Amino acid sequence: MSTFLTGMIIGFSIAAPVGPIGVLCIRRTLADGRLHGLASGLGAASADAIYGSIAGFGLTAISGFLVAQGDWLRLIGGAFLVYLGARTFATRPAAQPAGAGGRGLPGAYASTFALTLTNPVTILSFAAIFAGLGLAERESSYGAALALVAGVFAGSAAWWLLLSGGVSLFRGAFTPPRMRWINRLSGVVLAGFGILALAGGLI
Repeated sequence: MSTFLTGMIIGFSIAAPVGPIGVLCIRRTLADGRLHGLASGLGAASADAIYGSIAGFGLTAISGFLVAQGDWLRLIGGAFLVYLGARTFATRPAAQPAGAGGRGLPGAYASTFALTLTNPVTILSFAAIFAGLGLAERESSYGAALALVAGVFAGSAAWWLLLSGGVSLFRGAFTPPRMRWINRLSGVVLAGFGILALAGGLI
């Protein structure tokens, strides 16, 4: 199996479990359209690629620093999730969907990028997978490591493309009253993830 394909499988597998970023991507796809959902996913995929590069290139000093700051990063990410949850819960569905372009896309990308970076456990996930597959010993060149990281990004991005595309197919079935309940449910779930992160950072 090629290094790039191996990276794709790893990236897809790490992105697929539905956590707070998945909930956010689904909600934004329903509320604002597929591009906003995809932009949110690509923010997470970019952060995955950065953490994958830290593990793949063996930057142990940076990795060690981020893991050591894990409690602070969890507190920051948890507080941001609680804020997003509260704002999502209170958001009234728009009468018309947002435009495909606009300034919302960079914001959607940046917010999930920042949220994913505040989860240092992601580094440990990549490091554990790389070590478990023997990639650290087998792939020693920078070219191979770069191909692996590119594959991680492509695999993660593929998942977000599938998720936002699949959810957008059912977007027409969600009327404003239903979207109001989607917002409330999404808000509670996001805030719940944030509270768990805050509790983990304080313990």
